Amino acid sequence: MKRKLIAAVGVAAMMTGIAACGGDSNENASKDPKDRTESLTVWLMVDAQSTWPELVKDVNAQFKKKYPKVKVNVQYQQWADKAKKLDTALGGDKFPDVVELGNTETMQYILNGALAEIDPKKYDNSDTWIKGLKDTCTFEGKQFCVPYYAGARVAIYNKDMFKKGTGSDVLPETEDELLAALDKVSAEYTKKDKRFSSLYLPGRYWYAAMSYVAAYGGSIAEYDEGAKEWKGNLSSPESLKGIEHFVNLVEKYNKADQTKDEQDHANVMANEKAALIYGNGWEAGSVVDGANNGNPKLEGKIAPAGMPGPEGKALPSFIGGSDLAVTAKSKVADLGEEWVSLFTSEKSQEVLASKNILPNNEKQLEPLKSKPETAAVANAVPDAWFTPIAPGWTSIEKEEVLENMLLEILKGTSAADAAKKADAKINELINK
Repeated sequence: MKRKLIAAVGVAAMMTGIAACGGDSNENASKDPKDRTESLTVWLMVDAQSTWPELVKDVNAQFKKKYPKVKVNVQYQQWADKAKKLDTALGGDKFPDVVELGNTETMQYILNGALAEIDPKKYDNSDTWIKGLKDTCTFEGKQFCVPYYAGARVAIYNKDMFKKGTGSDVLPETEDELLAALDKVSAEYTKKDKRFSSLYLPGRYWYAAMSYVAAYGGSIAEYDEGAKEWKGNLSSPESLKGIEHFVNLVEKYNKADQTKDEQDHANVMANEKAALIYGNGWEAGSVVDGANNGNPKLEGKIAPAGMPGPEGKALPSFIGGSDLAVTAKSKVADLGEEWVSLFTSEKSQEVLASKNILPNNEKQLEPLKSKPETAAVANAVPDAWFTPIAPGWTSIEKEEVLENMLLEILKGTSAADAAKKADAKINELINK
């Protein structure tokens, strides 16, 4: 989901390639499955290779049983360069038939005509797909991808630090109680380290800032039915309350560089420079993962919990996750659809759930809401928010509008003035 969206490089070439190849029919689709001899190329992110390789192996075995002569070529990709590689591939003649996309990436490819339309009825539990994922696959009433798994942001905290500062290793359930606890933790740990942050909340962390905006009923942008266009909504009273609340927390509790983003906040916690961060559920594991700059000595001391928000309610989370799509250029689209169907079946989703990965549907999500290891993140999913489902909200440039707004406020510009400026820029960009 990933933080950086689609690179502009290769879009024109991609569209040219799709226009030239679109509409190809697959004459082999009518053959007996045992006589099919094509190849199917699947791009999955490296998460599947490292965390649920047995699922990939099992699905390929199921697929091979029906299509013994079809070669399935699973290629694992890294988030850092996947978008650029995909744009280049779709502009050429060696492209994946099935591709995994972060849910913030899908709209760009839908609008570019890069994804084939799918029939939800072919997929298990499609009637209870998590709305935040389904929406990112939907445009003008048509579905172009299949939800794969979900994610949400939660509080991740050091139990020992809270115990030492407050006498309890349980994260408070209300924000008022949490802030009182943070004050005590700060008093305890800043005696030795003035750069210690009881709450490490970076100033450019727009996902977190917009969670506070959502908590007060605000939003990044709203659709104006009368004008038939999207309009920036950051300067509304509700949004301003959330922005100011976020900035106040940053200024009070983040004793490190307040102008950074959240990309290294798990490492900050691993280095014992923070007692609490607001991150993706899986980042609790990153904090203690020695292979990825984590601190194994903190094993058992780092825990996820629901993040308390303003006015006695939980803080709304950004809905994250991945989707799977069949590319429009694929000449074996029917095989791609069947592979995705197997990979997102109820049986397959159960494998993900067993590893504390949130499944793509409410039915299988429900048991995880009461499981200690997943309760915090699972309960954050149903009421999560998402960026505007607008054709124009697809570029890095729009993320930068939010980051720049937050930086301006931290440097002294009033929230109202910075939000008005951001709204004007959003209006300029979002309706392109």
